Parts: sequence; C-alpha cells; structure tokens
Amino acid sequence: MKKKLAVVLFNLGGPDGPDSVQPFLFNLFRDPAIIGLPAPARYALAALISTTRKKSAQANYAIMGGGSPLLPETKAQAQALEAALSIAAPELETRIFIAMRYWNPRAKATAAEVAAFAPDEIVLLPLYPQFSTTTSASSLKDWAKVYRGPGVSRAVCCYPTQGQVVAAHAAKIAETWEAAGRPENVRLLFSAHGLPEKVIKDGDPYQAQVEATAAAVAALLPDLPDWQVCYQSKVGPLAWIGPSTEDAIRQAKADGRGVLLTPIAFVSEHVETLVELDHEYAEIAHEIGCAPYLRVPALGVTGDFIDGLKAMVLDALDGGAAVGPAGGWSCPAAYGKCACKRGMAA
Repeated sequence: MKKKLAVVLFNLGGPDGPDSVQPFLFNLFRDPAIIGLPAPARYALAALISTTRKKSAQANYAIMGGGSPLLPETKAQAQALEAALSIAAPELETRIFIAMRYWNPRAKATAAEVAAFAPDEIVLLPLYPQFSTTTSASSLKDWAKVYRGPGVSRAVCCYPTQGQVVAAHAAKIAETWEAAGRPENVRLLFSAHGLPEKVIKDGDPYQAQVEATAAAVAALLPDLPDWQVCYQSKVGPLAWIGPSTEDAIRQAKADGRGVLLTPIAFVSEHVETLVELDHEYAEIAHEIGCAPYLRVPALGVTGDFIDGLKAMVLDALDGGAAVGPAGGWSCPAAYGKCACKRGMAA
C-alpha cells in the first residue's frame, strides 16, 4: 500500500457572501495575533470593529460579486498541486486540504478531514511566502490546537526567496510590461500588506522577508531597474511600516513616472488586489495623472509557482525538519519571531 501524504494549505479565508462579512471580520479581529489585548477587551473590540466596518466591507465585496474569490482560487491551487505531486511522487497517495484562518473551511473541520484520511506524513504549507506572526504563525498555532490525528508533521514556515516562486513573480511582471508595450517611464512597485511598526520592532521578520523577495525578483528583471517596495491596507491610528502604496504612487508621479504594480505578498486575488489595487489606488493614479497604471496579476496557478510549492513539499519530506524555511532563506538574528527559530507554535 502507498504511504499517505496530506498537504494542508493555509490562508486567511474570506466571506462567501454579504451575510458572512461581519462574522469574518469578527473572527479576524478577535485573533490575539491581530489585536494583542486580553480576551474580554479583544472580543469587545472585535465586535465593535466588525459592526462599524460591516457596510463598507460589504460594499468592497460587492465589487467582487458579493464574496471573496480567495477560496475558489485556493481550491484551484490545491488541485494543481495535487496533480503535480501525483506525477512527481507516484509512490505516495497524496491529498491536498485547505484550512482558512478566519472563514470556512476552518482548521477544526479540516483537521477532522485530515485525521479521517489517516496520513503517514503531513506537510503544513502556508500560502504566505513571507512569515509573520499575524499570518503563518497564527495559522500554524491554530492548527496545532485542533489536530489530533496520525501522521508525522512538518511545516514550511516561509519561502521569500524560493527560486521558482521568485521566477513566477518575475514572469508575471514581465508579461504585464510586455503586454503594455514595454513602457520605459514606469517604476516597478512591489506592494505588500502592511503591518504596524511595533510588530516588526518586536521581532517579526515580515518586512525583511518582503524586501528580500522584491530584491530577488528585481534581480531577474534587469530591464526594469527602477523599483521600490511599498505597503498597503493600513487601518487604525498606529504607525505602520512604509512607504505606503499611495505615497509611492504619488512619488512616482512627482518623478515623472507611471507605475507597474505587483502584489508581492499575495498569491491569490482577493479584496486587497481586486478592490484596493484595481479600484482605490487606480483611481488615485488617475486623479493625479500617474500614467501608465499597470497591475500585475497574482500568481494563482502559474506553473512556476505550483512547481515551487511541489518542490517545497518534497523537500520537507526529505529534510525531516519539524519547521523550516525554504529556498535558502535565513532570518537575521533580530527577527527571532520566525517559526524556524521558535518552533511551530511561534
């Protein structure tokens, strides 16, 4: 009999319709990795934020048909990865599972499905290339609380410079630039979801990993030497890492440049790409006359990206490490919050 391999893909999740917007937001903001308050205060604040932001969030999701496309896109990635692994490792019976952090399918339900499959080996693979306590660590910790089935578990904690993932980004950028006629007056903006500065100062490696990804991708694009990392999606009064994507667009205009904008930390299309990048920032660029405004698609099921995921799964099986990075990355000593330094329950 073949050995059984379960691969669990982690992502944030998203509401599947207008009625699920508020509970999705509540689940998001009650996570202690997002709001670091004691439980009673955190729950009260999550209830307040999810109520006050409900209508504006529903309006954003309405642009995408009422719900998030994140789960369908993740299912497509799961199917592509399962097919790739069945070819690369025919000696294994491989099944791909999805565990979303803040909406269905949640980790508890997925854990029951994995346990019923009774795998010999489990690879936990966050679909966040750059590790953060607010994403990968939260998902891995959530999984560790609920999974009680069989199987030897290994996790890929991060892969900011994994070669095939980097190549996939570079190819998407080049394709978008070529399709626009190779305009010379553009600045390549690598836009990533931002975080409060205090999270980074507390040892979170996310910003360092985003910058490492951008530098690795830019190295494959010598015809686009003008590039910059920027951060989007700021909420609340705290100081966030920067520059902001809006400020970067305005600076490009001031410098006489258009922008070629790529979502460097998102591997699927969702509200931050389809609404923020395609509508909100595009409108700002139009208002100030920053042209051209070009947006690179997320990786989706790009061949190089799926091949990169496949390689990381197989490397995890061969390596035997409980938690580890991929692609030769090693977090600087200042960023001790990475799971490869602290363990799966970082």
